[in-house]
Amino acid sequence: MIIEWKITKKRGYFRPALHYSVRLEDHEKALALPIVSIVSDIPQPEEDRQDYCYPGLFERAAGYTPTRFYTLEAPSHKGHSWTRCLILPWRAANEYPEVEQSFQRLRDVLEAEIEKADNSQPMNENGSVQTSAAAKVMLAPNLLAERLLRLASNAQAS
Repeated sequence: MIIEWKITKKRGYFRPALHYSVRLEDHEKALALPIVSIVSDIPQPEEDRQDYCYPGLFERAAGYTPTRFYTLEAPSHKGHSWTRCLILPWRAANEYPEVEQSFQRLRDVLEAEIEKADNSQPMNENGSVQTSAAAKVMLAPNLLAERLLRLASNAQAS
């Protein structure tokens, strides 16, 4: 898997945007992995469609504590890699250590799923079943009688 991200922010009171993509490699897709997701430690700001935050509002208000957090996902084996864009809360120091920590946790959960899928070993089993000896013994008298009657019938016809 390859997880890549970048955080960009314009000058001023604009909120930063986190762009990330998760791509499964071919050998991982060959394991038929499901979608894997985690609730991250990345706070989802109120009014996250608003790409700015004025002083004193939302995450810039005194005593603000985040209540919602983003869900990070990795695609299934059928999915294509995608790029997601998440709006981050405004911070004066522009520091977001929870981003890397959350992606490391997503990686750990995805690797655990890869290990479980890899432990499901391939198999190729063939078999056959034949008429049992008991059934042959049961059928033998009738089959023999039928053959004898057919032979006698053929002998009379000739």
